Amino acid sequence: MKRRQFIRATALTPFLAAQMRTVLAEQVNKTFLGSIGLQLYTVRHQLGKDRKGTLKAIKEMGYVQVEPYEFPKYKALVEDANELGLKVNSTHIQWNSVLNPGAADTPSFAKVLEEAQAAGIKHLIIPTIDPKDRPNLDGYKLAAAKMNRAAAAAKAAGIQLAYHNHTFEFDPMEGTRAGYDVLMEEFSADMLFEIDAFWVQLGKRDPAKLIRSLKGRVTQVHLKDLSAGVKLPEKIEGWWSLPVEAFTSLGDGIIPVNPIIEAAKEAGVQYCHVEQDLSHDPMASIRRSLGYLRS
Repeated sequence: MKRRQFIRATALTPFLAAQMRTVLAEQVNKTFLGSIGLQLYTVRHQLGKDRKGTLKAIKEMGYVQVEPYEFPKYKALVEDANELGLKVNSTHIQWNSVLNPGAADTPSFAKVLEEAQAAGIKHLIIPTIDPKDRPNLDGYKLAAAKMNRAAAAAKAAGIQLAYHNHTFEFDPMEGTRAGYDVLMEEFSADMLFEIDAFWVQLGKRDPAKLIRSLKGRVTQVHLKDLSAGVKLPEKIEGWWSLPVEAFTSLGDGIIPVNPIIEAAKEAGVQYCHVEQDLSHDPMASIRRSLGYLRS
């Protein structure tokens, strides 16, 4: 190659590489944008004031599906969403139906499955484990065994069961071993994961790396962002442990979203949901997050 040709080629290389990364990112984003969801806990207060109006606004923004919470307690969310043309492929459930079925105001898991079948929901998510049920790693093993049994029953009903993480699962309990390590080891092939990238990041693990390590075992991913420079408490259990300023719209914080989406595609994840546990203006936040994903 002549010197001039070489200079021209090497000058173009970074530009072409950047273009290729952009094209790949767009292809990956399109994989999930066509079915992008919103975890409705983000707008729980708005739903309490105007359920149908809030769901209608979410659809008009461009969200394709929604993921309700505490099903079947709030199954009206499912009914109204379906009526408005929003898909409900997944919902968080009342977790004690699996982990403490004798607890007050708790439906049996059989009832949860019956309601989910009637509503056409294919994914049920256990959203947490009570502190009393995870005092040590043996507690996590017992919880995993209960979830495995429920997952087998769900599979027989044509439904997939998964577990949604917070940060506490990543707290070291015995040396460097954490509860999430036990869940990864103890879950059966029927029991899968819904990964919340924000809480994984706060748990000092790499969300994209974790998703890839669980290839074929992650059904869905929650996308949310962490603000830079916010003072965080030493002990974090969930959103109630954090100031509202810790949460921000996608693209405005420090969690790199594209690597997570790329890992999700590689790992066979079916759906991605936007979520923001706390916000001074949740409707504006979710609009901004969707705009970032589209860009």
